[in-house]
Amino acid sequence: MNRPPELPRPRNSAVPSGNKWYKQHLSYRLVNWPQHLPEPAVRGAVRAAFQLWSNVSALEFWEAPATGPADIRLTFFQGDHNDGLGNAFDGPGGALAHAFLPRRGEAHFDRDERWSLSRRRGRNLFVVLAHEIGHTLGLSHSPAPRALMAPYYKKLGRDALLSWDDVLAVQSLYGKPQGGSVAIQLPGKLFTDFEAWDPHRAQGRRPETQGPKYCHSSFDAITVGKMVPPVPHFLLPSSPTSPGVSRAGIQDGQQRLYIFQGSHFWEVTADGNVSEPHPLQERWAGLPPYIEAAAVSLEDGDFYFFKGNRCWRFQGPKPAWGSPQLCRAGGLPRHPDAALFFPPLGRLVLFKGARYYVLARGGLQVEPYYPRGLQDWGGVPEEVSGALPRPDGSIIFFRDDRYWRLDQAKLQATASGPWATELPWMGCWHANSGGALF
Repeated sequence: MNRPPELPRPRNSAVPSGNKWYKQHLSYRLVNWPQHLPEPAVRGAVRAAFQLWSNVSALEFWEAPATGPADIRLTFFQGDHNDGLGNAFDGPGGALAHAFLPRRGEAHFDRDERWSLSRRRGRNLFVVLAHEIGHTLGLSHSPAPRALMAPYYKKLGRDALLSWDDVLAVQSLYGKPQGGSVAIQLPGKLFTDFEAWDPHRAQGRRPETQGPKYCHSSFDAITVGKMVPPVPHFLLPSSPTSPGVSRAGIQDGQQRLYIFQGSHFWEVTADGNVSEPHPLQERWAGLPPYIEAAAVSLEDGDFYFFKGNRCWRFQGPKPAWGSPQLCRAGGLPRHPDAALFFPPLGRLVLFKGARYYVLARGGLQVEPYYPRGLQDWGGVPEEVSGALPRPDGSIIFFRDDRYWRLDQAKLQATASGPWATELPWMGCWHANSGGALF
């Protein structure tokens, strides 16, 4: 995230004397949530954001019932919402959120913003939640540039999310954690998987109804192993036709999805049966967590992984290159959004923002005439999180909780919707449920 400027406070951001809560047990309510993020993931992010502050202070938070009063209310609005025209929300980009100091207890967020719970895609909702909750507790903007409460939203990284300036500020209002223990500063990487992190997750949910974690939040990367695609007569506009393209090597058999999140992956069969989560290190030794893009060559079955400016190639569990390679020398983009093996070309394709790159065989050199604009893939949005070829010849693109189906013959996205509920082969349906989610 590029540290977007925050909307000025509706009230003076200085903390006047006595502007604090005069109790240490505070209730909160999530009034609504953005439409493009699943409710369980948003609730997990909210719990984690409150826990971030209670972890370093004497404060404790609990979620109020839907019908009762709450000290702090978090609400997503569109446009003008009676806070004055200067505080109206303006959709993607621009104003993201604002909050009121105690004891009004409100934080408002732009409902139409492209929110994400990914460390690198979209506007990170968790960071904005944690910052605005700090204001509802009485914290003003911090002069420390690396503080969570700095005037600009910080990036969710692997270092401590709260600076000592943040810790001292909240402790000056509410005291240290009970028992006077030294504050434990949790690193940002612990807040990238809210479903798994929350230690107080509802105990009454039956294990069989939870399903794989990625169904209720998001995934880092996705790819497909075996499939039998038809061979449509299609090449991207202005792409040089290569007589060396071979389709004979595409593996026969049913497709198998590989879905990656954090340090684990899942295998999903063609009928939607999903495996238990497997550690990445058990299958691909040396592969780091939170990979950014993955693709399997349907000609030789090799796995390609991308993260930052490095890339890996595995033949089964064995690294084909001996060590990760620096990809930028071949013109590949840093931090790609998604990777795809495109059967008509027999090539890997990388997507980054509004552009795509076709790679030469071997995966380390961009072909001539590329990168090109994403408009070649009609109707596919920018910053996709995954792309898959399907047996019917279509290509499925993913971003957050939605998918787009590209018809190769029409060069146009012909369908879109929430992938967890509309694509049974993603492994998120109950068996024999008629489409009910886990």
